Amino acid sequence: MRRNLDSLAAFAVVAKERSFTRSAAGMGVSKSALSQTIRKLEEELGVRLLTRTTRGVGLTEAGRNLLQTVAPCLEEIETKVTTIMELREKPAGTLRLSAGEPAVHSIVYPVLRKLLPQYPDIRIEITTDYGLNDIVTGGYDGGIRLGKLISRDMIAVPIGPDIRMAVVGSPDYFGRHPIPETPQDLTLHNCIQLRYPSPTGMFIWAFGRGAERLELRVEGQIVVNSTALRMAAAIDGLGVAYMPEDQAIPEVAAGRLVRVLENWCPLGAGWHLYYPSRRNPSAAFGLFVNALRYRGGQQGGPA
Repeated sequence: MRRNLDSLAAFAVVAKERSFTRSAAGMGVSKSALSQTIRKLEEELGVRLLTRTTRGVGLTEAGRNLLQTVAPCLEEIETKVTTIMELREKPAGTLRLSAGEPAVHSIVYPVLRKLLPQYPDIRIEITTDYGLNDIVTGGYDGGIRLGKLISRDMIAVPIGPDIRMAVVGSPDYFGRHPIPETPQDLTLHNCIQLRYPSPTGMFIWAFGRGAERLELRVEGQIVVNSTALRMAAAIDGLGVAYMPEDQAIPEVAAGRLVRVLENWCPLGAGWHLYYPSRRNPSAAFGLFVNALRYRGGQQGGPA
């Protein structure tokens, strides 16, 4: 049967102090209330734990055995609780994050590079993937995804500007295939697909112009779940890729890629850090959120 930890803790204090008066004063309770707590514990266990005399309090054999058993456990619990409470005040401990690869490289890592040397007691564990993980059951403190992919029951903090997607292919590829004029023309092209856990299993290419909105499920010879491999395949002329504009622009400027359908790619919600609750965050997590928070052109900084 489960025992009340408060009763066991009260017994341990009295057993060590050998005095109900001193124990009650130290615990901030009345002597009679403490005596009643011990008496109830003895009744539940069916044995006498303490001997009370005019000279003080002694331990019975059962009391000595119980003290030897519970005292180390109670001390360990107190130590653990104290450590956890300190996390509210001192930035320390491990933060586990699930994040999309592009955001890790372009946003998260530059922040960590500055933050971690200042806070050596913080440890960051990042899992990079494209899955819409259940961060609660997965044991993550937070996740990083594009805003449109985040569940409405999560708290979402923007960590970057709005994003425009880009459709690109190599000059060689478009030398062998016609330039698409509309998103529907992509059905005639070899599209490099991104594997993404969703009802369709693939990342859907979304387009918009004015009030018109369109989502395409494209086809192609190559399916990847790596942004680096998607970029390499596009540069090597293996197909057309759909990627964040900031990744595509340097390759377009260098002449390795050609951008098409630009007027069909409106701005959309950028990268967000999301998590389930604002209640009692650790000092480390609060610091991390503040450092990542996007404030119209710049990241936040340490609190």
